[in-house]
Amino acid sequence: MIVAGWVLAALAALLHGYIFYLESVAWASPRARAVFGTTAEEAAATRELAYNQGFYNLFLAILVVLGLALGAAEPAVGLALVLAGTGSMLAAALVLGISSPAKRGAAVKQGALPLLAVAALTLGSLLG
Repeated sequence: MIVAGWVLAALAALLHGYIFYLESVAWASPRARAVFGTTAEEAAATRELAYNQGFYNLFLAILVVLGLALGAAEPAVGLALVLAGTGSMLAAALVLGISSPAKRGAAVKQGALPLLAVAALTLGSLLG
């Protein structure tokens, strides 16, 4: 169960790294606008906000990656970092889903991997 949790956490980190790219690097591109459902005008008006938000996603991904890297040498520290990162990802997805009903689909996409990672790691820690 723990190994599944590590894999799910790594996938969540990759997803949030991709979200960072879309929000902070490619925000005005046709691809990013299609993903987030924005027009060129909306993208231009929200560029600074998206840039900042993208870095939040990057920092959460880095937290998870650090936890995964430290997990072999210091399992408790690694687990704590991974749970902090994936738990924060999950909390952000919940906030998005609650605050913006039109974006609940995006919240599910953003939060599914972190939810599964948190569940697998918590259960694996309790059972193992």
